[in-house]
Amino acid sequence: MSNIRHTPTAPTRAKVLSAGERIDAHRHDDHQIVYAGSGVLAVTTDAGTWFAPANRAIWVPAGTAHAHRAHGHLDLHLVGLPADDNPLVLDAPTVLTVGPLLRELILAYTRDPDDDSPERRRLLAVLRDQLRASPQQPLRLPTPTDPRLAAVCALVHADPADPRTLAALGAATGVGERTLSRLFRHEFGMTFPQWRTQSRLYHALRLLAEDTPVTTVAHRCGWSSASAFIDVFRRSFGYTPGTHNRRA
Repeated sequence: MSNIRHTPTAPTRAKVLSAGERIDAHRHDDHQIVYAGSGVLAVTTDAGTWFAPANRAIWVPAGTAHAHRAHGHLDLHLVGLPADDNPLVLDAPTVLTVGPLLRELILAYTRDPDDDSPERRRLLAVLRDQLRASPQQPLRLPTPTDPRLAAVCALVHADPADPRTLAALGAATGVGERTLSRLFRHEFGMTFPQWRTQSRLYHALRLLAEDTPVTTVAHRCGWSSASAFIDVFRRSFGYTPGTHNRRA
């Protein structure tokens, strides 16, 4: 990332982003919780992109240069925490599950950022407790550093429905399957099929945020049938793609 803006204090507030709107690369001296009450949020750093629908939030540690992008209409809620207040003890961006109680706490806490009442401080204490109890989710697309790996990832991102195996993609880019398999595990900590599923889910969330029909999303993102897509989506997010926008 270049031209990174430095805003020492991470703001606590709510704002609306239109579909496709971005917040350019910046960093804070504080930690930040980033939550989208509607739409799909993508947070990108040099290390990769973390993505979250409306029942997920993204933890951004202090000092992390990051940018935001909205997919669909985004009701963005930001909660800043001082650098010495890390209830999750995490030093890398992480996607967290947001249950009904945590969602309401985030919405309430960001409603009036200037409120310094004892009631609001108690609200933050409960919010922090709920953060600690929130399961972490592996919803991340790492940024490849090896150019051989980057070439294969670019092919898949360009066409999520591309059915080619890793061997076929390697042949198209002049790299052996074993080499690519090793690179996926070494750089991403996952296999090629695991990474491709993550990529397809990210593209699927983006299409759903644009109100694309479920069957069309399944076809464009490479699933053999709508039912296969629905099954993977439900296991990943806890609800079906057909209810995605209604939940938001």
